[in-house]
Amino acid sequence: MRMTVWGAALLLCAAPVGAEPLFGPDGYRIAAYRAPVARPPDGVGRIAPAAAAALRPGRDALFIDVLPAEGGHKERDGRWRLAEQHESVPGAHWFPEAGRGVPEPGIAAWFAGGVRRLTGGRRDRMLLVFCRADCWMSWNAARRLRAMGYRNVWWLAEGTDGWRDLGQPLARAVPEGGVVRASAPS
Repeated sequence: MRMTVWGAALLLCAAPVGAEPLFGPDGYRIAAYRAPVARPPDGVGRIAPAAAAALRPGRDALFIDVLPAEGGHKERDGRWRLAEQHESVPGAHWFPEAGRGVPEPGIAAWFAGGVRRLTGGRRDRMLLVFCRADCWMSWNAARRLRAMGYRNVWWLAEGTDGWRDLGQPLARAVPEGGVVRASAPS
């Protein structure tokens, strides 16, 4: 669905007085990211956890995790300072904050450049995007990749929760670009 100015105005006006809107004028979710998501963005396929588990990350598909780095931030040198460790699908590429409705300009460029590098510029490469269950961040990132011209984008709505529920292992993830310091788990 293409968002018109009129449609965006209706979305913004539909929010209760004093409440922040859920979607920005460009159709990306900008608030309350942990909420049920009914369907994938236009032009993006939805993949079941069992089907995703049958794929080999890095070979059959590029697995892209967009879970935010809770309490962390990106340093000027491009490396991340993490407050907490993150576990993801083994072989996935972690792009923290890339699923925000309005990512910081540096994050948006880093995400676009990282995916371009990982795909070798191939717009037909299978991309599998995820976060956690009921997470609009992966929906936003999948939509953003489609808008960048990638034609084979798949959304794992159940994210790492669905992966773990299948009995599949999770592994410690490192953000693309590396880390400065990660705190030990508490």
